[in-house]
Amino acid sequence: MLVSATEMLKKAKAGKYAVGQFNINNLEWAKAVLLTAQENNSPVILGVSEGAGKYMGGFNTVMGMVNGLIKDQNITVPVAVHLDHGSYDGAKNALAAGFSSVMFDGSHYPIDENIAKTKELVELAHSQGKSIEAEVGSIGGEEDGVVGKGEVADPQECKLIADLGVDMLAAGIGNIHGSYPENWPGLEFGALDDIQKLTGDMPLVLHGGTGIPEDMIQKAISLGVSKINVNTECQLTFAAATRKYIEEGKDQQGKGFDPRKLLAPGFQAIKDTVKEKMELFGSVGKA
Repeated sequence: MLVSATEMLKKAKAGKYAVGQFNINNLEWAKAVLLTAQENNSPVILGVSEGAGKYMGGFNTVMGMVNGLIKDQNITVPVAVHLDHGSYDGAKNALAAGFSSVMFDGSHYPIDENIAKTKELVELAHSQGKSIEAEVGSIGGEEDGVVGKGEVADPQECKLIADLGVDMLAAGIGNIHGSYPENWPGLEFGALDDIQKLTGDMPLVLHGGTGIPEDMIQKAISLGVSKINVNTECQLTFAAATRKYIEEGKDQQGKGFDPRKLLAPGFQAIKDTVKEKMELFGSVGKA
């Protein structure tokens, strides 16, 4: 069932586990994530970047697809459709299209402008019964062409944004999007602890969940992280499974590739990855 992310993340914070946000890029990804959530009785967040939304035909198309899957596949676990790293206008458009949650990434603005824009979007989202995530401290790596260097957020600035009434807060603690380099120094747990102390019950969000060692994931959850984003790992496993299928020459039969068969290995790879992450995050059985 489609819901905002507010209650599922409050429960996760109280229960010391995290809900996975798994970004989707097409029908196979959305169906794989939803079915895995249902099979594991886990709440789940479908992340949609503005670029992915455009690729899939637009925000209204995304919502039509997801709502159809929820109905036709009998998905009863809590599901939030969440705009990932949304712009100011993107957040408004996603809410208008029926997204149940949005992220406004104002981290590249001066803090005063970030606060002003976040405050306006909080009021808009909450007037519709939807949840909103804000960000302080740019997350490293590349997300739809936007490059960040893995900043560590200022805890006082985090409190300023949290006090605006956002439902979750993404605070940069040295994490990055994409694969982590060998010389990555790890997460800044001291900063995370300081942020949690100042933001209290606010669910914290860890972006860049691919490649972070399991012990760091567990420690981050113990320090208030209640939502963890996974995208790159799903991309890698989907691509690898599809590539293997093609290289092995299956399904040719003189007629070319049947797309339903071509994408089946990638579909299963997404399911396997999502299940593994749900078990790691502790969300299995928490719907």
